[in-house]
Amino acid sequence: MLEKTTRMNYLFDFYQALLTQKQRNYMEMYYLEDYSLGEISEEAEVSRQAVYDNIKRTESMLETYEEKLHLYEKFQQRLTLIKELESVIVNKEEKLFFDKLNQLKELD
Repeated sequence: MLEKTTRMNYLFDFYQALLTQKQRNYMEMYYLEDYSLGEISEEAEVSRQAVYDNIKRTESMLETYEEKLHLYEKFQQRLTLIKELESVIVNKEEKLFFDKLNQLKELD
């Protein structure tokens, strides 16, 4: 569950501009502020089921955006390459450093 929450938070960060205000509000309350479905439904004055459906539909939309745009995937690749570069710098392996740097540049 924590892994899904982390992923949704990242996807929300990358794609929130593509969501409606209502979708953003529900996702913020549910994933960032840790509201329960019941608390969100009270706040929004709608049924718990309506909140649940909206969140599930929004999660699906975020996953679709990621399938098409790959912003989160590229972010993870950048983090991995940066960690590798840090390791290379510590070990003073110059050629490997430039190889990794070129991989990082090619991601975009």
